[in-house]
Amino acid sequence: MFNAIIDPIATLLGMIFDLLFKGLNFLNIGNVAIAIIIFTIIVKICMLPLSIKQQKLSKLNSVMSPEIKAIQEKYKDKKNDQNAVVKMQEETKAVYEKYGVSQMGGCIQMLIQMPILFALYQVFRNIPLYISQIKVLFTSFLSGDSGIMNTEGYVDTMNNTFGNSVDWSNLDSAIIAINNFTADQWNQLKEAFPSFSGIMTDSYDKLTHMNTFLGVNMSQMPKFALTISVLIPILSGLTQFISVKVAQTGTMNDDDNNPMASSMKMTMYIMPLMSAFIAFSVPAGLGVYWIATAVIQTIITLIINRYYDKLGADEIVKKNIEKRNKKRAKKGLPPETIVKNAKTSTKSINSESAKRKSLQQIKEENEQKVKEIRESAKNNGKYKTGSLAEKAGMVAQYNERVNNKSNKKN
Repeated sequence: MFNAIIDPIATLLGMIFDLLFKGLNFLNIGNVAIAIIIFTIIVKICMLPLSIKQQKLSKLNSVMSPEIKAIQEKYKDKKNDQNAVVKMQEETKAVYEKYGVSQMGGCIQMLIQMPILFALYQVFRNIPLYISQIKVLFTSFLSGDSGIMNTEGYVDTMNNTFGNSVDWSNLDSAIIAINNFTADQWNQLKEAFPSFSGIMTDSYDKLTHMNTFLGVNMSQMPKFALTISVLIPILSGLTQFISVKVAQTGTMNDDDNNPMASSMKMTMYIMPLMSAFIAFSVPAGLGVYWIATAVIQTIITLIINRYYDKLGADEIVKKNIEKRNKKRAKKGLPPETIVKNAKTSTKSINSESAKRKSLQQIKEENEQKVKEIRESAKNNGKYKTGSLAEKAGMVAQYNERVNNKSNKKN
């Protein structure tokens, strides 16, 4: 199921990547690393609307977090009470509605982006299968009637020389494996099939030219030694750390008791370390892809954060509500009320039934106030019970009390 989604996307991205490489080759700069960097930039620009939405949601989550946490604290000891659970869900939903945010918004953004990112990873991991100019260099001596795959004892020779962990009878598997060969392994291949050494040498020279960038072969794994290739895993981890750090800045409240905040902090350190570690066990081209992705994402995040910081939470909420109202209008639904101040307490957005007092309560309160005024006037002996003077005095005293309360509040 997963491959059924990823493979078609990878095929499409691979076709675009191949066209890009052909264009660069036409300009005499047909280099794998340069193609990876440019293609990563193109993909990130295409995914910019999703990045903007995700970062906006992160900003609003940092504002909503205290209110949602307060609701969770309120009901933390009532998890077995079904009514309390329902109320907690309603109040949490009300907070999201107040800010014009969908509770599933973050999940939707991730669900859209993840297949694209996995497909892109697949393309860069198997570059020779997607760039036709590279693939033809392998097929020239591997397949066809005159290829080494048709020589007698080919599979046994490959298994004995390079191990049986690869399905050497499968063209794609053989291409991926040989593409990762070191110079010594290429020499072993030539020695195993000496009649093909000439075409292999020519293919190897062309592949090395296209794969080498700043002295590093993109098809080979970086060495854990004092060589320039070791910079790729180091930069991969460092740029990932900076990217995550920038993305989290101002979007997560510092709270040791907040599990989400603790998880995000842990991610900030673990993910870069994993990235650096894995970069030693995959072709350098993948490390370049991770570096390019982190750098571009950091720049995009800084720009988006600066824009939303100037805009402010209230204005973001206003735009969210306006956008949702346009959609509601198309469906014939009434518009939602725009919250004047996004930072008002959760109590102010409870349901109408919870906010309004019943008519009976209002009636009882009014009767009590009238009774208090009547008793006060009677005790003072100023008015006769039931007289117009008494009624006028009651109204005057009531107004005086209301004015006094209003003055005290001001």
